[in-house]
Amino acid sequence: EVQLVESGGGLVQAGGSLRLTCAASGFPFEDYNIAWFRQAPGNEREWVSCRSRSDASTYYSESVKGRFTISVDIDKNTVALQLNNLKPEDTAVYYCAVVRARVAIPGGFRTLAPDYTCISYSYENWGQGTQVTVSS
Repeated sequence: EVQLVESGGGLVQAGGSLRLTCAASGFPFEDYNIAWFRQAPGNEREWVSCRSRSDASTYYSESVKGRFTISVDIDKNTVALQLNNLKPEDTAVYYCAVVRARVAIPGGFRTLAPDYTCISYSYENWGQGTQVTVSS
């Protein structure tokens, strides 16, 4: 069973930093695309960042590019999102999510549709979220 548990959220002043962590278990971590999303009150869920399984490339939304950094520790099955220079508009519940991008078959692997790109809203498994609040 896929389990994702986020932690690290909190209250911080504008300009401050936080480090969010997502502990993953129950699945072959290296076979999945990994992403962070966020949702502010009254807003749709927003894609923030992702890491591609195929080549470990990372991507960011324009609103966080240059301020947030996604990193993955395959050995520890954890995903982190470093949030720097936070702004009040970053206030939201942050979620990590994964989707399988390849599956093991006899003799190797078969890639799945998500392996084409991690920039997607089609993620299958989600954590419970962690609240980030940025005061002005």
